[in-house]
Amino acid sequence: MSITAKIVKDSVSSGGHRITTFQLKYPRFIHAEFMTHRVFSRNASSSRAIPIKKSLQNIKEDMAFPIEFKANKPGMQAGGVLSPFKQKLCRAAWRACGYAACGFGWLLHKIGAHKQYANRVTEPWSHISVVVTATEWTNFFALRYHSMAQPEICELAKQMWCLYTKNIPKRLDSCEWHLPYVSYEEEREYHEAEDGCVIPDIDYWMPLIRRSVARCARVSYLTHDGKKPSVENDDKLYERLLGAQPIHASPAEHQARPSELIMPETEHPSRSGNFVGWVQFRKTLDHENISEFKGPLG
Repeated sequence: MSITAKIVKDSVSSGGHRITTFQLKYPRFIHAEFMTHRVFSRNASSSRAIPIKKSLQNIKEDMAFPIEFKANKPGMQAGGVLSPFKQKLCRAAWRACGYAACGFGWLLHKIGAHKQYANRVTEPWSHISVVVTATEWTNFFALRYHSMAQPEICELAKQMWCLYTKNIPKRLDSCEWHLPYVSYEEEREYHEAEDGCVIPDIDYWMPLIRRSVARCARVSYLTHDGKKPSVENDDKLYERLLGAQPIHASPAEHQARPSELIMPETEHPSRSGNFVGWVQFRKTLDHENISEFKGPLG
């Protein structure tokens, strides 16, 4: 089983507001708990998108297991750790269930069912990759890095806390943007190509923002086949997401710039979304939230 965390981008404004983006990998069976934290902006790998063969191979190579099996008792918290012999029995039972689920997922695939059905069968034994951005982390760490939390999400929170407390965020000026999955080298090359003049206008930053949005949607610097994306492919994915009707705007929640009143027309609190001290890119988009629905169009 793999539980991993890394910081993708970490920034702080001149006003002291910090924004941090993590890339995470954890067992899908704790994803529902992670989703309860509403201050997070997040995107995750989807069972509807991953080919069944790749999904089954991932499970074969790294099946998601509980960290340890504990005794049953009333309430949400488990009892003491089971004996080594019972641990082995539980792991064997869990593994057997996983292999059986993979078999039925493969059967659904061979019958002709779409991967959005075949992959669902195997989810408890799979991992999920998630990119998450937030300015407010204290409540999450207090709840999840705790002895009463489920061990798997406690381990995730522990890794995130260690990174968060040790990492030094990069200070951004009012005209700069927090852009996950866009490297500082890419930013430097872009600014040099633009005569080295960094300006606050959002149109100036849009080429880099588009790359970040596309890569957050993929939850990776790379494409699904492990290759470095071209700017053209990033632009195409951006257009498929933000040019659609209705638009798919969640990957546009990770990009932000400090709210320092350099552009008063964009400084209304509604522009911050779920962030504090930052203007969220999604909130600068027209029709980012559907306020009226008259029935399905397709």
